[in-house]
Amino acid sequence: MNEKLLRTLEFTKIIQQLEEYASSELGLEKIKQLKPATTFEEVVRLQAETDEAAHVLRLKGHAPLSGIHNIKPHVKRAVIGGVLNSLELIQTASTISAGRSMKRFVEDLLENEVDIPILEEKVNGITPLADLEKEIKAAIDEGGEILDSASDALRSIRQQHRRTESKIKEKLDSLIRNRNAQKMLSDAIVTIRNERYVIPVKQEYRAHYGGIVHDQSSSGQTLFIEPQVIVELNNDLRELQMKEKQEIDRILGVLTISVAEFADDLNRMVDILAELDFMFAKARFGKKTHSSKPNINKEGIIRLYQARHPLLPIDGAVANDITLGTDYSTMVITGPNTGGKTITLKTVGLLTLMAQAGLHIPAQEGSDVAVFKAVFADIGDEQSIEQSLSTFSSHMVNIVDILKHVDHESLVLFDELGAGTDPQEGAALAISILDDVYQRGAHVIATTHYPELKAYGYNREGVINASVEFDVETLQPTYRLLIGVPGRSNAFEISKKLGLSESVINTAKSMIDTETNEVENMIASLEKSRRDAEHEYEEAHDLLKNAEKLHRDMQKQMMEFYERKQELYEKAEEKAAKLIDRAKAEAEDVMKDLREMRLQSGASIKEHELIEARRRLEEAVPKVNKGKNQQNTKQENHDYQPGDEVKVLSFGQKGILLEKTSDEEWQVQIGIMKMKVHEKDLQFIKSEQKKETKPLATIKGRDYHVGLELDLRGERYEDAIHQVEKYIDDALLANYPRVSIIHGKGTGALRTGVTEYLKQHRSVKRIRLGEAGEGGSGVTVVEFK
Repeated sequence: MNEKLLRTLEFTKIIQQLEEYASSELGLEKIKQLKPATTFEEVVRLQAETDEAAHVLRLKGHAPLSGIHNIKPHVKRAVIGGVLNSLELIQTASTISAGRSMKRFVEDLLENEVDIPILEEKVNGITPLADLEKEIKAAIDEGGEILDSASDALRSIRQQHRRTESKIKEKLDSLIRNRNAQKMLSDAIVTIRNERYVIPVKQEYRAHYGGIVHDQSSSGQTLFIEPQVIVELNNDLRELQMKEKQEIDRILGVLTISVAEFADDLNRMVDILAELDFMFAKARFGKKTHSSKPNINKEGIIRLYQARHPLLPIDGAVANDITLGTDYSTMVITGPNTGGKTITLKTVGLLTLMAQAGLHIPAQEGSDVAVFKAVFADIGDEQSIEQSLSTFSSHMVNIVDILKHVDHESLVLFDELGAGTDPQEGAALAISILDDVYQRGAHVIATTHYPELKAYGYNREGVINASVEFDVETLQPTYRLLIGVPGRSNAFEISKKLGLSESVINTAKSMIDTETNEVENMIASLEKSRRDAEHEYEEAHDLLKNAEKLHRDMQKQMMEFYERKQELYEKAEEKAAKLIDRAKAEAEDVMKDLREMRLQSGASIKEHELIEARRRLEEAVPKVNKGKNQQNTKQENHDYQPGDEVKVLSFGQKGILLEKTSDEEWQVQIGIMKMKVHEKDLQFIKSEQKKETKPLATIKGRDYHVGLELDLRGERYEDAIHQVEKYIDDALLANYPRVSIIHGKGTGALRTGVTEYLKQHRSVKRIRLGEAGEGGSGVTVVEFK
């Protein structure tokens, strides 16, 4: 992947945009060095890193990467005996803090069971070094100033410094407030020269104040004099300043030694933070460009869904599906200029480079990108170089170099192959070059104007034609890629739209040979077939969505029905059990009374007669058939056949066997539902002649679907009642146990009318207003008999 190729496919512009997302100089440096990887394992690793960072951004929205500095030079100077300044030390502390924050951030995610193995491994290499950070920040503030608290000696020196400075200012203030000061001083101020306090004295009064002259004005009329009365105090102040510097140097030396002790930990932390910044920069860039992680393969398969060129505006770029490396490894794109051929070419090349560099690509999820050891491109702007021979020569120099290196692990992009020379020779050369590259096993996309190459895709195995769509009505390209359809010239149609006379156009058509006309007609037929196929696909897609919704609704209703059925069964069983227990208790009381009567009256009731009476009472207790246990009873072996009527034991419903899907599994039609049921879950009822069963949606029309809800909001009263009447009939036909009618709250008139109608309907078992989670009084729930 040479620099020229990266510039040609504009990968360098992607790097420039990516640089904006770095949080530190460390991440920026790694971005500048980014190049596409050429091994499958490396590309997979880079993509996994970016995807993991993107996953964290989706969960948290950010990563704590501020405050990172490249402190490796600082650490190196500390190790070899140099002394770090306060700014270098505070940068070191800031980087330690960033590393510690990032480590804690990742550990918090791991505690919440977020799967981030790459980040986990990286932060495990970070040593927190909290004590070193604390030591530095206790001595230096964020601006790099040494704090008084850095040492007791420094605090004492600075206190003395402030007291001495205060005395100097007091004496000088008294001098400039003297009644003669206005006459002798150029200005009533105290200033500093050569790090000593002075006052501005007029030349003629220099002897009045004595002391030392440190400076004079440009005119020589003003002398900056250190009065004799403060010379000693200034000397003391200067001495304290020297002591302060010595103490600061000592403190910096001690902190530098501490940094040197942890040199290895600090260098490793810098490397890890650089990698983390790089990972999250790629993830943020992917988020900004609406990109996704592609599937990486080493089989040479490119399958891009709704791919966009990343340097074009998201709203303005036309997305295309592009496939290469499955049934064909060479694609020839034909069509008019400015139609988008070159953009398509660059999109494939640039997205391949981005993917191999570990960047997500602006295409839908599920797209596939192959790893190529080399990508070659001959893409030139013909308008920027001289025409004829110079254009042809320029292209051929690139092509000759490409043919020297291309092999089966290469992606080759040719723009206007064979252009710039005689059309017949150029077309012949283009075909020969494509044949040579194809035979080497490379993957090729080529654009061309030559009509001879339209037939190339039909005569060669593994080659397919493609074109960029042109709207003859608007005379504008749509930039849509049409794979399998070669481009048409559209010259006659465009000329006619622009007003060229019919006679001139017909004369031109008569000059076209029969073979060319047949090719153009074939292309037109292909385009019509494609449009028809797209229309039918959209219709089929809508039908599939409706069918899926119907299936989900049916499943939901079936589940609710069986849950309700089981709930009622359990309640009935519980009630029956209580009745049985009460009957037994009463029987025991009766037996007890009989025994007492026999003992008291000496009646001749024998014990065996009492036992017989008890037996008869127990036999009188009603028996409860437990449906759950029935399911487990052993069934007789039966040779099931399609069309047999059976009972599905787990559901307790009857159905018809449609076909056997495996050795022990059947597809069963239960009402309007089809489901797979294990043979052990079936109970044979009777055999019937096989008959075709049609789902309700088929009987009533292919677009028919009965929803679980009817929304009447905004309808007039009469229309609403008519809709309710029809909807109830449809719901009964669909065998729904329960539906909801949404009428809203409003004045209540619509709700009242709906309620009155439902009360009179013979198939309605019960109606009620919706509960809080169902819409409240704005919804009426209808249950059928």
